[in-house]
Amino acid sequence: MSPSPNYEFQEWWNKQRTSDHNDLLSSSETSSFLKVDIHSPSTEASVGEKDRSRSARQLSWIYLLKVHQIAHFLAFITNGFITLIRTAKRRVSSRSSGSHRSESRFYQIIKFFLLISVVLLIFELIAYFKGWHFSPPTVESEVEDLVEYIYAKWLIIRANYLAPPLQSLTNACIVLFMIQSVDRLVLVLGCFYIKFRGFKPEAEMDYTEDVENGGMNVEDYPMVMLQIPMCNEREVYQQSIAAVCIQDWPRERMLVQILDDSDDADVQALIKVEVHKWQQKGVHIIYRHRLIRTGYKAGNLKSAMNCDYVKDYEFVAIFDADFQPAPDFLKKTIPYFKGNDDLALVQTRWSFVNKDENLLTRLQNINLAFHFEVEQQVNGWFINFFGFNGTAGVWRIKALKDCGGWLERTTVEDMDIAVRAHLCGWKFIYLNDVKCLCELPESYEAYKKQQHRWHSGPMQLFRLCFIDILHSKVSWVKKANLIFLFFLLRKLILPFYSFTLFCIILPLTMFLPEAQLPFWVVCYIPGLVSILNILPSPRSFPFIVPYLLFENTMSVTKFNAMVSGLFKLGSSYEWIVTKKLGRSSEADLVAMVENETAPLVESGGVHRSSSESGLAELNKLEMTKKTGKKRRNRLYRKELALAFILLTASLRSLLSAQGIHFYFLLFQGITFLVVGLDLIGEQVS
Repeated sequence: MSPSPNYEFQEWWNKQRTSDHNDLLSSSETSSFLKVDIHSPSTEASVGEKDRSRSARQLSWIYLLKVHQIAHFLAFITNGFITLIRTAKRRVSSRSSGSHRSESRFYQIIKFFLLISVVLLIFELIAYFKGWHFSPPTVESEVEDLVEYIYAKWLIIRANYLAPPLQSLTNACIVLFMIQSVDRLVLVLGCFYIKFRGFKPEAEMDYTEDVENGGMNVEDYPMVMLQIPMCNEREVYQQSIAAVCIQDWPRERMLVQILDDSDDADVQALIKVEVHKWQQKGVHIIYRHRLIRTGYKAGNLKSAMNCDYVKDYEFVAIFDADFQPAPDFLKKTIPYFKGNDDLALVQTRWSFVNKDENLLTRLQNINLAFHFEVEQQVNGWFINFFGFNGTAGVWRIKALKDCGGWLERTTVEDMDIAVRAHLCGWKFIYLNDVKCLCELPESYEAYKKQQHRWHSGPMQLFRLCFIDILHSKVSWVKKANLIFLFFLLRKLILPFYSFTLFCIILPLTMFLPEAQLPFWVVCYIPGLVSILNILPSPRSFPFIVPYLLFENTMSVTKFNAMVSGLFKLGSSYEWIVTKKLGRSSEADLVAMVENETAPLVESGGVHRSSSESGLAELNKLEMTKKTGKKRRNRLYRKELALAFILLTASLRSLLSAQGIHFYFLLFQGITFLVVGLDLIGEQVS
């Protein structure tokens, strides 16, 4: 007879039991505290009794260890929770009182929506576990308890009174969304048409011939003034002044104005030393400081244009403190004014030295690449008008005076003067091939403040110039473009529907399922728009999903700024200088050193050559980064509250098995959480 399939296992098991039995007998003879009285004559019974005795002792030690681990874990969780609460309270309370007041109303509304979302989620969870999602109770039928009756009444209220207005608002936002998407598509097609036909602005003059070679006379070069408005720009003042002072332009035909609004005495002293250094080199450069800082940048520029010597100059080039124009900047821009007497502005493109620094700068680069490559180029070519970017542009001084000069009525003085010049009949040219180096904000705090100013100012301007647009002498086509496209669609409707549709309506439709948001609005159209936005920067395609989620996150700041500017709420007129770090590539520094033509005349060892000062400044910045104050994150309450709203709605969508809505709400909520915890970009101290 053949052995059973488990024969080998049975043999091993019998040997193992015999071995354990011998070990237990030996142990019982040597250990008095393990001895057990045996009342049964059976050997198997005694072994089983001793085995149970050993197991009970081992289990007691295991349970004690488990209790100790649980106690340790609970203590760790408690301490961590207390630390988290204290840290959150400290970071939230560290916000300035003015900022808290400006955001309190909007934040209270968001908190109200969060409270409603949590209450509705708890209600839906109770209904889910009771099975009411399969067979909803009705008021007419017999109900067992008060909760079931309330839920039945809630179904009636949301179906008859809440869902219809929400569906109407949803449909309106979808229409606006589609209109803005069509506008974006038309801009992209216009850009492709320009590229396909090879359209480029043409200049009648060429300043490439050097004066020393006899190609042109000095008198052939127009008088140009270069302005650098700055305020406490300790990190970037040297590189910006040097980049402007080494312009390849006859020195007797240009003047550099350093318009310093700094309230820091040390920064003022450093800038004065830098200006004196370049004066020693023969550069016509003037330092101006206002005692009364009114009107921010607009007031600074207005004060500078009131100087008597301005009448001797024909053009003015404006550069923010972090911009580094190439030495041939004037030679590539001034020629376009020759023969175009109705040309007011030549705007150049921005190029960023730190676009690959972190995720935040990469996402900013996508937006700005689309703005310059598509929006500015298409508007400049087809209608000769676009918003002045405030820097890296050259103005005809006559045009500035003709449209009223710089005004201090908004925080977007650049857009203000561009609109007024357009209404006066002046034309603009955009040069996509001429680039000017600058720096992107690397921290979310700096970027948020910049975006608040950029989206609050246009609404201030629209409110102020709406009547002027209607009464202007320009054609009705230009009036319609200004009112409906330039202001309403791209400055008001875009942040409105983006915030309302994806941060308010979408979560509410999870709790009011009678109002539906189609999945193609959540998935297909945003994806298509993101692809269109990312086309000018194809290297950024791997970041298309983070870009889509982050843009929806930024819609909170843009919507808040838009409402504040439109209705003059909170800090809509507050100007906060964007924090800069003084980024400069090695190639830029080498080019700056090579343009050092003459040794500096030192005075008491105070002044140094540009190369030495530049290297010392960079080394000082690097040491500051390494040995400076410890950096910490901040908490942004609106973003965190919206994160919990979206995550709550995602859990509700999971209960109703709505796939695409669940994933969108989940990832969008996580993005809000990351931004709210200040985990994107560089942290600020």
